[in-house]
Amino acid sequence: MNQVQKPCDVFINHRGIDTKKNVAGLLYYHLRRLGLHPFLDSKSMKPGDRLFDKINAGIRQCKVGVAVFSPDYCKSYFCLHELALMMETKKKVVPIFCNVKPSELKVLDYGTCPPKDLERFSRALEDAKNTVGLTFDTSSGDWSEFLEDASEAIIKSLMETEAAAQRIDFEFVKPTHPRPRAASSWKQGILAFDLPFEQ
Repeated sequence: MNQVQKPCDVFINHRGIDTKKNVAGLLYYHLRRLGLHPFLDSKSMKPGDRLFDKINAGIRQCKVGVAVFSPDYCKSYFCLHELALMMETKKKVVPIFCNVKPSELKVLDYGTCPPKDLERFSRALEDAKNTVGLTFDTSSGDWSEFLEDASEAIIKSLMETEAAAQRIDFEFVKPTHPRPRAASSWKQGILAFDLPFEQ
């Protein structure tokens, strides 16, 4: 029986050859265990899916984006396109600088990308580099600590995004009854794991 796929909470933007089998992949499974619905291309797409259609929809539906920057990140048109779309759709983005410093990330012109896209990509990359994020060295870093820190940052961003959306709803839609909304499944999962994030 085919199951209806739920919209993703978190879109994981990454360079596959650098991080799919370590940072991005482990983060995907960790978020799943917390009850979230992350989008990772190799896990969230199936044969026959139209690449741009599926990825663009995932970005537009998500609440929070995670940009996993790595040494070869800027060589990928898809990575930069995803990042630009997250920024253009005003998603809250959590940057993770994996084996690379922000100052080392630059959009280069290889002669295959239209000038308009180069401008989009450069603007989005600068926005991300000027956003507080996490750094991680895969050769010497503590993996369990990294996954906990990354999860906390993502969960905080999700809560801030939902709180902002509820404030907007409250301003434009008058409540018909005072009953509180039920907690979403991922929030219940977080309480079960008892992560120590700040109030």
